[in-house]
Amino acid sequence: MSEKAYEVVHLDELDRFPIDEEGLLWRPVRRRLGITAFGTNAYTAEEGTERVVEEHREQDGHEELYFVASGRATFVLGDDEIDAPAGTFIHAEPGTKRGAVATEPNTTVLAIGAKPGVPHEISAWEEIFVGFGHYRKGDEDKAREHLTAFVAANDDRWQGHYNLACLEALTENRDAAIAELRRAIELEPAAKEYAAKDEDFDWLRGDPEFPA
Repeated sequence: MSEKAYEVVHLDELDRFPIDEEGLLWRPVRRRLGITAFGTNAYTAEEGTERVVEEHREQDGHEELYFVASGRATFVLGDDEIDAPAGTFIHAEPGTKRGAVATEPNTTVLAIGAKPGVPHEISAWEEIFVGFGHYRKGDEDKAREHLTAFVAANDDRWQGHYNLACLEALTENRDAAIAELRRAIELEPAAKEYAAKDEDFDWLRGDPEFPA
């Protein structure tokens, strides 16, 4: 019997990974369904006060569509403030400053994005979100296992080494943290500047071998 050429999943069946200290939940859609043509993920604010879309601009022609699946959010688009109840679609042109804050409990916003005419590149941040999601849930071993596997499969991507260094610093594994950070800086010199300001490395800040 041939495999089905489709997959059906409900929002409630998606993983729930906390991605910041406010408790915002990342709900991996693209990763769950194996989509490769575009990026799509959902973000849930259980308390109803969390930022569900970080304030940013897409500068490289990347197009984004947002859909408020449940609850309500206030979007800031350029200089405008938009009330967005459940059922609202918002399309922001590249270069437009955008961001959103939930205004009702259990607000979920779905984000969909891609760059026209360019093959979609799956972001390294997805696997990093998973790793740190495990850490924020209190499972240090699973977090380390996930990030270590990602780094092993993607040794040339600085983001993996940098974030594994963050995890090792947060859990006070000095040698591993320094080694991973050095590798990240070797791949991306700007990582040195990031680490110099990153609170995750505060525990190592006074170490003479700390490379930032």
